Amino acid sequence: MTPVELSRTVLHAVRRAVDAGELSVAVPTRAVVAPPGPGGCGDYATSIALQLARPAGQPPLAVAEVLRPYLMGTDGITDVVLTGPGFLNISLDRAASAAGVVGQILSRGERYGYADGPDGRVVQLHCPYEVRAVVVAEAAARILRSQGALVRVTAEGFEPGWTSVLGVTVDAVGVAPVELPVNVRPVPVPAPASAELLALGRDAGRWALLHPAAHDRPRVGDQHLVQRESNPLFRLRYARARARAAARNAADLGFTAAPGPVTERDLLAALADHPRVLAAAADHRAPDRLARHLVTVADAALPFLPTVLPRGGEKPSAVHRARLALAEAVGAVLAGGLSLLGIDAPEHL
Repeated sequence: MTPVELSRTVLHAVRRAVDAGELSVAVPTRAVVAPPGPGGCGDYATSIALQLARPAGQPPLAVAEVLRPYLMGTDGITDVVLTGPGFLNISLDRAASAAGVVGQILSRGERYGYADGPDGRVVQLHCPYEVRAVVVAEAAARILRSQGALVRVTAEGFEPGWTSVLGVTVDAVGVAPVELPVNVRPVPVPAPASAELLALGRDAGRWALLHPAAHDRPRVGDQHLVQRESNPLFRLRYARARARAAARNAADLGFTAAPGPVTERDLLAALADHPRVLAAAADHRAPDRLARHLVTVADAALPFLPTVLPRGGEKPSAVHRARLALAEAVGAVLAGGLSLLGIDAPEHL
């Protein structure tokens, strides 16, 4: 069960409780599920009971107690524990959950985590025509579009010379917003550092501007070009290349991927969290959230990737096919995320 499916399951539990007359509330359109916080347990937690307590006229813990049996009767859920003021902590059947997450990623490919279609939102992002502001606004627009929004980017002023190098475009330059805009104003690149930024080239230059949070000053030195573990961009792209190499080598050995049980819990959790991260990055116009999440995926994947292929005289088995499926899922998530940031995801590195 993926986080998206679990969210729907939680809403279905609310609907069943309402239909049974145990709750008198309007069924919300969204139920947030996320990894448990401090004091929590299980695989995911939801605060839906706290959200419904006031309209239901009951304490959050009482609402949670109403919902728990409806969740416990769902395939793929092995336990539901109540903690704190009314959090529902949900444990999943890990074998089924792993196969479900990996299978969904492989079916969606690089569009895993995207909305199914337009959601009716119209967003205008407006920024000064300064290199970092435009890069951040453009990346935020890509992420918003992935979540179903219709987006227009406008900029004020003009600063020639770096647009083609960093591959950035805006819909209108020097044009006043036609509606109430969302202003994008990250900490700018200091003027003396502009030459260093241009020397990084498109991919490293965009990463230098997008990886830090908007309120942090970007570092534009050549550390983004270093091909070693200290460079997050290198680790991310290296993990993508290793994942693609595993798929090519598996084809040479004559076996293909098949989602199944795997033990890489941290990696599965990071992959399953990808849709939530995309939605949060879109809501907050924060490409840095996506950039840091991709590094988390890569760092969880790098120790795992050398275990994908059979060794020596070992024959490919169901375990290897499941590992290969997980490796292909890693490659798809990293490539899709880098694409939204406007950065290439090479298959060879």
